[in-house]
Amino acid sequence: MPVPSLLCEIISTTSEETKAAGEHFATLLKQGSVVALRGGLGVGKTCFVKGLARGLNIPEEITSPTYTIIAEYAGTLPLYHIDAYRLKNDDDFDNLGIHELFDRGITVIEWSENILNSIPVDAVIVAIDLIADNKRRIRYMKTTDRFPHCVEDPSFQAAYGRKS
Repeated sequence: MPVPSLLCEIISTTSEETKAAGEHFATLLKQGSVVALRGGLGVGKTCFVKGLARGLNIPEEITSPTYTIIAEYAGTLPLYHIDAYRLKNDDDFDNLGIHELFDRGITVIEWSENILNSIPVDAVIVAIDLIADNKRRIRYMKTTDRFPHCVEDPSFQAAYGRKS
């Protein structure tokens, strides 16, 4: 995977702010978008996905699909929530046939760093880091110009009062 370039960085100090970031981000995605989530345990990846689901008008409670690996939700667009934490490598991911889902809706992959070779080059990377107690840095990155509409959208950057 090519080296990602930083598009936008925000700071979240509450779970509601993290959800709000995901919710607004969802409005900028389109069918076929793949979001590669990165970050350690407990940094807020699933919280971000909960907000993204809210932005897609998905009424169900979102939980991490750590054991089921894939969860599918119906909303404005279908959401495929994938957790690659338990996958050993790209072969495990590829053998599940998950690539077939990429064009059907929005695909969000938690622990995407575990399967780097399986992530499409045009995926938007969202990296979440805990930088202090209850303070998270959310970085939006891309590796290609194919999907520049997402986080370069002025409404996305204007939606956040706190930039890093």
